[in-house]
Amino acid sequence: MATVTVNSTAANNGAARNRNEEQRKYRSDSPYQQRTTQRDNPTQMLIKQAVDHLIQQLEAGKSEALTAYLSAMARFHNYSFGNVLAIARQKPNATRVAGIRAWNELGRFVKKGEKGIQILAPMIGHRRNRKQDAATEETEAKPQTMLIGFRAVYVFDVGQTEGAALPEFGHNIGGEVGGHRERLMDFLNQQNIALEFNEKIAPALGVSYGGKIALLPGQSKAEEFTTLVHETAHELLHKAERRTMTTATVRETEAEAVAFIVGQAIGLEIGNSSADYIQLYHGNAALLTESLEVIQRTSAVILGAIREETPATESGAVAEVA
Repeated sequence: MATVTVNSTAANNGAARNRNEEQRKYRSDSPYQQRTTQRDNPTQMLIKQAVDHLIQQLEAGKSEALTAYLSAMARFHNYSFGNVLAIARQKPNATRVAGIRAWNELGRFVKKGEKGIQILAPMIGHRRNRKQDAATEETEAKPQTMLIGFRAVYVFDVGQTEGAALPEFGHNIGGEVGGHRERLMDFLNQQNIALEFNEKIAPALGVSYGGKIALLPGQSKAEEFTTLVHETAHELLHKAERRTMTTATVRETEAEAVAFIVGQAIGLEIGNSSADYIQLYHGNAALLTESLEVIQRTSAVILGAIREETPATESGAVAEVA
């Protein structure tokens, strides 16, 4: 009887391990996907609420809601994934957001009756490490900063305020690629991604080979730039495991979404149809969440490399918008 029990337990454990291994194969490397309770990660509920709202809009035929989320990623690329979704859900047309104190310091004040946009702000604490050597007089080492949790805070869009005019940000290029092209090429060099121009790839405008990008010569500067961003997104996103876990349609849509966000953020006129991005969602909320997160993360990396700016914080600074 004991032998049967042991074998049965071993078989059950083996089956459980197989199931866990199968689940890990399809799990995102996202910290939001890996934790399963709000207590472990309070941002998860924020993300779930935003994605659920987005899915309701998509299933009601409102594909423009997804484009609004992508536009929010362009405007607030220095914000966390969860907070970008929260802003897009609560106020899709927001352009610059800040807390009341930050607006007041800029000479602007929230209009009476305006409702704040709730986001999460990190709470930072200090941990003191006691020294091991009892012979020393000092009993505590230098305190270390650590994340101890999150708290709900409220920000307001510039349209919800009134007062002094805001200064214009100097890097708005009004539809011209400017120096962003050169900085993008510098970024590719840093990533050890080669770039060549090749007429043989026609009719394709660009091709990603994994470690190398080929562009079709003769494109306009704006078209060449967005094509290069598209192929850069493939290089950063669609390697090894992720390439085999996603369909070609999803990979193309993710890359196009990154190009849309980056192009819009630097002031280019991007004419994609809202319906184009609905291909990211085919009844699977988990995959939609994962796609949106990798799109936001990848576009933020590219924008961080090509824009000469000081990152805005989420604790009250005004987020810059191209």
